[in-house]
Amino acid sequence: MAKPHTPLDAQALKRRVAAAALERVQGIETLGVGTGSTVNAFIDVLAAHPGRIASAVSSSEASSARLRAAGIAVRDLNEVEELPLYIDGADEANAARHLIKGGGGALTREKIIAAVARTFVCIIDAGKLVATLGAFPLPIEVIPMARTFISRELALRGGRAVWRSGCTTDNGNHILDVHGLSITDPPALERELNQLPGVVTVGLFAVRPADVLLIGTAQGVEER
Repeated sequence: MAKPHTPLDAQALKRRVAAAALERVQGIETLGVGTGSTVNAFIDVLAAHPGRIASAVSSSEASSARLRAAGIAVRDLNEVEELPLYIDGADEANAARHLIKGGGGALTREKIIAAVARTFVCIIDAGKLVATLGAFPLPIEVIPMARTFISRELALRGGRAVWRSGCTTDNGNHILDVHGLSITDPPALERELNQLPGVVTVGLFAVRPADVLLIGTAQGVEER
């Protein structure tokens, strides 16, 4: 008797999309690698295929440690002349490949690497694809002394900023997680919030969106 079908859980979907992302890593000397649970699955796949890349540029100390444990050299971005490919996850993504990122606290380094990379491939499980961004609280990295000021400014825009207490970024800053936003024009909001004094990075990746979105689904991997 055949066993009943069991839907794939989120972790299985992450492994599936991570394997699909590995297929794009061909002939690349230095790869940009992001941060988060889906990226961890991707690093595990990289570790199972030694020699696929010579080195990596990482968006966080956590990913750097994981890469080194897999035997992959981690380079400083300043030492890299070009970065052909960056692979990272997201907390939310829409059909236009606009993203919310920063749940893992690495949004500033992620945004820098995304800006440098020729191609940015974002890997997510199907549960993170949404029609309108904002159900996931928008992370904003801020200079510590500006935290209260920026919280007030966000309240004027309809957002409720919650300080991620106990979290200090790899850059020594604080993170505000902004609840209650329905982000209908992600590039415009990203540009607006970037102008607030004390904002280091907004967790909207819309002015520079992902070039490719790989979505792990129960049926396979969908590409957009």
